[in-house]
Amino acid sequence: MQLHQLQSAYKKKKAKRVGRGGKRGSYSGHGSKGQKARAGARIRPGFRGGDNPIWKLFPKQRGASKRVDIKHAKFQTHHPKPEVINLDVLNSHFQDGENVSVSMLVKKGIVKNGRHGIKILGEGELEKKLKFSGFKFSKSAREKILKAGGTVD
Repeated sequence: MQLHQLQSAYKKKKAKRVGRGGKRGSYSGHGSKGQKARAGARIRPGFRGGDNPIWKLFPKQRGASKRVDIKHAKFQTHHPKPEVINLDVLNSHFQDGENVSVSMLVKKGIVKNGRHGIKILGEGELEKKLKFSGFKFSKSAREKILKAGGTVD
């Protein structure tokens, strides 16, 4: 076999040619007028329509090592929160003396996933001795678990 005899197993997909009549005619999917309808249109990242760029809104300090606490309405970081479970839910899903872990809660379908951690809250009463590992606890939940004879790691 030689190079000119090679053939693809798949058909080549033709590039869509817009703006030449038919279903993608006239404006060619760009809408009418405006900056994004023009040839060679590009709005650079961080452009806010002539308003101050976001990095110009924050206070500046000398030195690269100094950190500035950014408190600005348009620039807030999102901190994922842990999923929460109340103690009364655990009564119906676990037997006395059983280990409670993140993987067990996911397996039993109590939580979707423990990606951002799980926090146990003290709503209701715990009637069984359970061993907990790998959780965050509220103060009341910790007290109720220890009162019921369970352990917290």
